[in-house]
Amino acid sequence: MTITSLRGTLRRFAARSRPAPALAVICATAVLIGMAAPPSASAATPPSASTRAATPPVSLGTAADFAVLAASTITNTGPTTIKGDLGLSPGTSVTGFPPGQVNGTQHVADAVALQAKNDLSAAYNDAAGRATTATVPVELGGTTKTPGVYDSPAGTFGITGTLTLDAQGDPNAVFIFKMATTLTTASASSVNLVNGARACNVFWQVGSSATLGTSSTLRGNVLALASITVTTGATVDGRTLARDAAVTLDTDTITRATCDQAPVTTTTRLTSSADPTQPYQPVTFTATVAAGPATAVPQGLVVFMDRSQLIAVAPLDSTGHAVFTTSTLAVGLHLIQAAYLGAGGFAASASPTVYELVR
Repeated sequence: MTITSLRGTLRRFAARSRPAPALAVICATAVLIGMAAPPSASAATPPSASTRAATPPVSLGTAADFAVLAASTITNTGPTTIKGDLGLSPGTSVTGFPPGQVNGTQHVADAVALQAKNDLSAAYNDAAGRATTATVPVELGGTTKTPGVYDSPAGTFGITGTLTLDAQGDPNAVFIFKMATTLTTASASSVNLVNGARACNVFWQVGSSATLGTSSTLRGNVLALASITVTTGATVDGRTLARDAAVTLDTDTITRATCDQAPVTTTTRLTSSADPTQPYQPVTFTATVAAGPATAVPQGLVVFMDRSQLIAVAPLDSTGHAVFTTSTLAVGLHLIQAAYLGAGGFAASASPTVYELVR
């Protein structure tokens, strides 16, 4: 589709939506822009967007429905609370419920559990195969990590004290920790999430077994090749998924983490380099798209309109600016507006109208 035909389509769409032409154009353009955006749009993708594209989350498939999933047995002692489904396959022995409570569905040696186990195997292999972005010491406690894929020289990780995961304002930031052997967390240790980090996007790929210490707090999805032992009073904000062996629990709280959340609200502001101006003289319009404090810079495309007519499409740069220069404005009053289409967890928004006088 050409820009000319896109303009015609948007004009027809906006004509039916006169009360809010900018938002009408947002909706129509979101459908059509992929075929009409200028080639430079992809070339100008900001570095932060490239990083996110290079580190997508690990897809859990149907295993995402489970807070606890194992192969051989699931054994519980005490009043454990599981918020999410519990699954076992091919084993059949689930004990300790009650006194443990499952706020979800139990799938034991059924087709649902089997499919979840198959999806877990695929997810485990995906995480294990990710390219490492940083090799760091075994001890993670007392450190702050930014998004990336981590391993250690010894092939194991431990947490004593507090590990902080800093998403740097990006709600889609992904953290993957790869271990050839074990994950061990000390008593009262914790994983803290700051600046938009979310437990659903943290993955612990464990090459053998994971042991979570008493009264510890772990955030993220544990994908263990063998067993997972969650000792007394531990809290998991995520999942405990054991591919080939057992999950053992003792008076714990395990809450299935989800990435469901509303898009981050944005604001769009538009400025003109010259107003008033003369006919057919260069005028530069700059759209600035911003989100809240401690939030990543929005990415994506901005459309520029004169009344309800599309006149340009431009990508946001790494500072949240989209720039459009034109020498085609004729004599008259031009009602220029910029509309951000929304992308990467950021909501669409439109600027107030700039009244550009050409005389």
